[in-house]
Amino acid sequence: MKIIAITSFKGGTAKTSTTLHIGAALTKYHKKKVLLIDFDAQANLTTGLGFDPDEQDSMAPILQGEKTIDQVTVSTCLKNLDLIPADTWLERVEVTGALAADRYSHERLKQILMPLDYDYVFIDTPPSLCWLTESALIAADYSLVCATPEFYSVKGLQRLSIFMNNISERHFLKVLGISLSFWNLRGKSNDAFLDVIENTFPGKLLSSKVRRDIRVSEASIFGKPIFETAPKSRASTDYMSLTKELIKRM
Repeated sequence: MKIIAITSFKGGTAKTSTTLHIGAALTKYHKKKVLLIDFDAQANLTTGLGFDPDEQDSMAPILQGEKTIDQVTVSTCLKNLDLIPADTWLERVEVTGALAADRYSHERLKQILMPLDYDYVFIDTPPSLCWLTESALIAADYSLVCATPEFYSVKGLQRLSIFMNNISERHFLKVLGISLSFWNLRGKSNDAFLDVIENTFPGKLLSSKVRRDIRVSEASIFGKPIFETAPKSRASTDYMSLTKELIKRM
């Protein structure tokens, strides 16, 4: 089982869409058993798969020792693609209940995931360097970093790099790659952005880039992956290519 934390220092980098569609591609086209964990209180991954966060339990009661994973895991529209939803309780879970008094609370998620029987587990983290993100990175074997060819997105990579380096000194963690979304082949500043990424994460930029496609937003309205709603779209093609590249890297 491989555990991958999907990370970003800011919102709007297609982090959730990347999580959803890599997981869906592995299940649909590579016959893998995949668990997606929505570890962001905004619960976009949960809603993107057609679930109401207000009607679901999240990882929060599992972390508090009140429920088991089996009790909160839900099946999605794709066979062998499961989801642990998110809710607003996640936002301050580390300062409530059993976690508040646990000085090693960052280790809890890793312990919870170790016995699971999946080929891949993907953790969609918040777009900030918080307790949830740190817990996910400690639990993960790999980190996939999401970015866009924009100034604030690329600059945020530098702070994220320092954060992950600090964690990797204490726990095994390998950066799987940097995934670029909303890619425009004609972007005037493309070379400058790519240079910053290469300097920050040498050799980690993935060649498969996801182009801007309104079909991704439309798919989320239906609560399904784009492979189900627009399988011939350019984003569908890009996510399939990205998934294949990640498989080779792992």
